[in-house]
Amino acid sequence: MNTFSDSAATALELIAGADPVLLAIVGRSLAVSGIACLAACAAGVLLGAWLGTARFAGRGVLLTLLNTLLALPSVVVGLVVYLLLSRSGPLGFLGWLFSFKAMVIAQTILVLPVVTALTRQVIEDVDSANGEQLRSLGAGGLLRSLLLAWDERYALLTVLIASFGRAVSEVGAVMIVGGNIDGFTRVMTTAIALETSKGDLPLALALGMVLLGVVLALNALIAGLRRWRLQRSDRPLLLPVAA
Repeated sequence: MNTFSDSAATALELIAGADPVLLAIVGRSLAVSGIACLAACAAGVLLGAWLGTARFAGRGVLLTLLNTLLALPSVVVGLVVYLLLSRSGPLGFLGWLFSFKAMVIAQTILVLPVVTALTRQVIEDVDSANGEQLRSLGAGGLLRSLLLAWDERYALLTVLIASFGRAVSEVGAVMIVGGNIDGFTRVMTTAIALETSKGDLPLALALGMVLLGVVLALNALIAGLRRWRLQRSDRPLLLPVAA
């Protein structure tokens, strides 16, 4: 298998034949990224919505720090989580290093700034445009942030999808804290790196195709949600006609 065409043909056969090794790696990767995104969104949406409406001393510094964390290298996150979960670390007693849980923690930390920053921007823009009415009704900052977040729930759903795409394509953090153990912590990105170094190009290509398919599906879903939301907002309001 030293040609691209042969490797690609074998990769397609692995996908079409639902190769068990391939399916196990894909399933584990989707599970890690899915759980991490749900955990990050549970905290990030609330924190981002509050930051979108709150005004306090030092907010500008906090937002600068948050925007800086958007470019946080995944290997740095992996290193920090590794040190926390190692035997000599403060959380070493949990015994979670090189486990499914460690990978979820690493991806959650990596995705949390993304969710928080995007949510904050969405809520702040809406608050600037429509928040005056809520303020006139006596809604405080926290209540206003929750109401605006609910009103913009479809926009925030695209944040969740985008954060999942960020998590599922990450390799550095899960490689460090997961160890890339066959059958336990091997996910799509780490498997691609390993199989390429071993020369098993068909499996690496098959995993790459699946990963690209996942990312493509996410982008299509985001585009579909935006289009549906625009159609819904442009739909004329039907008022009852008096007889």
